[in-house]
Amino acid sequence: MHIVEILGTFSFAVSGTSVAMKKKLDIFGILIISFVTSIGGGTLRDIMLGNTPVAWLRDATTINVILASTIGTVLFGKFISKLNVSLFLFDNLGLGLFTFIGIQKGMDMHFSNGVCVAIGMLSGCFGGVIRDTLLNEIPLVFRKEIYASTCILGGAVYFLLHALKVDNQLSQMIGIAIIVLLRIIVVRFNLSLPNMYKSSN
Repeated sequence: MHIVEILGTFSFAVSGTSVAMKKKLDIFGILIISFVTSIGGGTLRDIMLGNTPVAWLRDATTINVILASTIGTVLFGKFISKLNVSLFLFDNLGLGLFTFIGIQKGMDMHFSNGVCVAIGMLSGCFGGVIRDTLLNEIPLVFRKEIYASTCILGGAVYFLLHALKVDNQLSQMIGIAIIVLLRIIVVRFNLSLPNMYKSSN
């Protein structure tokens, strides 16, 4: 799980830095957006679970990974900015990885499956919510695009496989893959939740 958390932190740091650079923020602003994207969900998760001080305050590895990822993205920004597909995959990979970190944390505290999935969803999505709010945008999770729902479905499949006694690590990898693949399908085919608002003529 520690390796998964490092990979998730790296993925979200690259994603957050890239978004901040597109908004032409200065280096301090880029660092702030990178940090909140990477640790926002995990911080909320740890506070909810009473796991304080929160994880990134107790482990310097998280901060070092964010700093290294941010600096690397800034240095190679012109190259990375052209890789829209890669940035999209980084964001989705971070979403899947942090979702399952949250699910595992909930399981460690013997919460119900539904609560574990909810914690996983918050862990995966909330960093992006803070990022978008700071950048004066409606968070992606609140817009029509299917985002949080993929976390819920990935978590549900994981618990189904878990109930069927499938190897835990394999079940996690399948759940993460489902989240990433669903996000790709959603964006590729422009899928969304039903629109409850009538279009104005």
